[in-house]
Amino acid sequence: MRIRNSVKVNWLSIAASFTLVAVVGFVVVLFEIYTNDIYFKTKDFNYFVIFTLLLVFIINYFVLEFLFSFYSKNQIRRITNILPEDIIHDFDSDIGFKELEEKVHEMNQRNAEIDMMKEMENYRKEYIGNVSHELKTPLFSIQGYIETLRDGGVEDLNIRDKYLQRIDSSVERLLNIVKDLDMINRFESGQIALKYSTFDINLLIQEVFDLLEMEADKQSMTMLLQTTQSQLFVYADKQRISQVLINLISNAVKYANREEAQIIVSTREGIRNIHISVEDNGMGIKPENLPRIFERFYRVESSRNRKDGGSGLGLAIVKHILEAHKQGIIVESVYLSGTKFKFKLEKSPLERLRKMKQISNE
Repeated sequence: MRIRNSVKVNWLSIAASFTLVAVVGFVVVLFEIYTNDIYFKTKDFNYFVIFTLLLVFIINYFVLEFLFSFYSKNQIRRITNILPEDIIHDFDSDIGFKELEEKVHEMNQRNAEIDMMKEMENYRKEYIGNVSHELKTPLFSIQGYIETLRDGGVEDLNIRDKYLQRIDSSVERLLNIVKDLDMINRFESGQIALKYSTFDINLLIQEVFDLLEMEADKQSMTMLLQTTQSQLFVYADKQRISQVLINLISNAVKYANREEAQIIVSTREGIRNIHISVEDNGMGIKPENLPRIFERFYRVESSRNRKDGGSGLGLAIVKHILEAHKQGIIVESVYLSGTKFKFKLEKSPLERLRKMKQISNE
């Protein structure tokens, strides 16, 4: 049993009662002004009017309170009939809309937490499934090669050398997956500190081109750099940005899938940043796949399968590296026409100073 320590005052009922009394009082005053009967202008009549108006105010207040309470309880009863039992089991006849709102808010919070837990559980299952799938392929390959060698293949030097090379490639792939996973986890936990320096982004892009030249030649792909200036200096972690460029360009090379394949890397100078884009004329990405391409292990097409040897974490690493630089990455793609990745890097302080001098001289 609950004991109320204070009386609740309904200001809406008071305002409505006062309005009614004011209207009646105004009518009485007009009547006194225009009547010729002396009795209605005496003090006794005025006292009577005041007492009557006060009584009307009190009666009207309680009548309105009863009506409001009756209406509120009916409405609350209708609402509670559609709410879960764990919300309404402790309701009593004194509950108001405020208490009901608090309970509904608590229910919504619990539902949101449950939905989040379900989403996290689904993500965990999908993540574990992806990791196990990625690791299983090279492990089974290694197991098969070793069994062949143990069953006599080691006696044949050609088979031995070929299978040892394949085992080495599978082990290297396993190491790449583990290193990439470790890198992403360290980025997410803030354990990787960026080593900022000033460097020429155009020169770095050319170095990446040289690194991937043989791979591009196998695909008969040309790589071009389009820039507004021969040198554009940025202030960033050179090693990490090199990873970004290698991942983006090697992906474009790997999935060219057409004749006269081409990659165009563009750089241009902005006011505070250097704008960079990596564009290819490959097969593109379907619109429904675009929102998920930066997820770990997500592959937009079945053709981009595990035999390609990548860890499936390249774009996820790209996203984390750029976020660590407080920058985002945008992807634009037209299926069967090509894909473009765009991001920005902070212009080096020396480059900004040079630009300001150039503008002042003009």
